[in-house]
Amino acid sequence: MKKIVIIPAGGKGTRTGFPKPKQFIKVKNKELIVYSLETFQRNKLVDEIIVSADPVYFKLIENLKRKYKLNKISAIVEGGKVRQESVFNALSFISADKNDLIIVHDAVRPLLPQNILTKAIKDAEEKGNSVVCIVGCNTLIRGKNYIKDYINRDNIFYVQTPQIFRYDDLLRAMKKAIKDNFLATDESMLVKRTGKKVNITEGSNLNFKVTTKADFQLLKLLV
Repeated sequence: MKKIVIIPAGGKGTRTGFPKPKQFIKVKNKELIVYSLETFQRNKLVDEIIVSADPVYFKLIENLKRKYKLNKISAIVEGGKVRQESVFNALSFISADKNDLIIVHDAVRPLLPQNILTKAIKDAEEKGNSVVCIVGCNTLIRGKNYIKDYINRDNIFYVQTPQIFRYDDLLRAMKKAIKDNFLATDESMLVKRTGKKVNITEGSNLNFKVTTKADFQLLKLLV
């Protein structure tokens, strides 16, 4: 059973206000995406990595592959306009058996702990899939300019990545979404709507998504 990572890196990252996509911004003299790629490069359970990106950045990714010895990167494919398209393009490129595990991870979650990654992979091996999530610990409200009501946070989780599925299950879910003209925010939503039970692996607050300039400031402190 192969474990193949897909890193969708085609996003523009406009919310950060930087002149280039946030995954290619340097933090402590290293591009953000490299931190994420190195996590999978180091993990002994991972066999290969596919990156989907804007063709404008293909050469940069190739240079980063050489510079940081990221030899598990087996291909760089063209990303789509949205994350779902980028993942599907990479999935369509892959040569895999139906039970091989596909590990999808955000390019801008650079601090994924190794123990969380390993646990998620092993959970997916045993149960067929795994989505890394963290328990909701803050008070949750509903409202706009004022508090309308409070949401019971029992059994509430914040979804992270990696999200790991069997190749056949994820491909079928993505093809169904295309047929139904359905756009999801992540892969778990696509697989769940095919009737599959999606399993949770507990994640880490360190595994945050770098979205704003404040997130970059926090990342600089942590690395």
